[in-house]
Amino acid sequence: MDINLLLRGLLIGFSIAAPVGPIGVLCIRRTLAEGRTFGFVSGLGAATADAFYGSVAGLGLTLVSSFLIGQQSWLRLIGGTYLCYLGYRTFRSKPSEAAASTRGRGIMGAYGSTLFLTMTNPMTILSFAAIFAGLGAGAAAGDYLSAIALIAGVFAGSCAWWLILVALTSIFRSRFTTTGLGWVNRISGSIIAVFGLIVLLSLIS
Repeated sequence: MDINLLLRGLLIGFSIAAPVGPIGVLCIRRTLAEGRTFGFVSGLGAATADAFYGSVAGLGLTLVSSFLIGQQSWLRLIGGTYLCYLGYRTFRSKPSEAAASTRGRGIMGAYGSTLFLTMTNPMTILSFAAIFAGLGAGAAAGDYLSAIALIAGVFAGSCAWWLILVALTSIFRSRFTTTGLGWVNRISGSIIAVFGLIVLLSLIS
């Protein structure tokens, strides 16, 4: 395994995940309201999507990338609508007195929702393509062992960011009262809904 490509993948995954957008807000809110497991699993869903997009860029799968970019209007419509819905649900949700159960549909829902939201943002692949070109990581195309190292690095780098974010957020979790968590729900729900509206408005332009 090429350690150099693995390290490049770590850098790419971390840098793609780090900007705080709707997924970051969602992970922070879930960590505060439902505990570290829910927060990290939410980030894991985004990291899985990052690894997928990283594999498309790293392996040079132009057919897949062209299809995703060609369908970006539909994907933005679906993703923006879901963000607005998720923001509304978050705004209206009542904080629980204790951390939610990590079993069953709850934990899978946390993973699936962020996976879905990240996958419906095809512009992410353009970010990967640009960073891959800048770091010379596109050389992995055609070399499957190198590509695996690169994709593993992207996944690990993205996971590292979500782990750091959740760990830092959980430090403050015990300081929030039920009233405070209610405000977290309202503020984060509003922010997520605004992100959704921005995505939908981008369809007009």
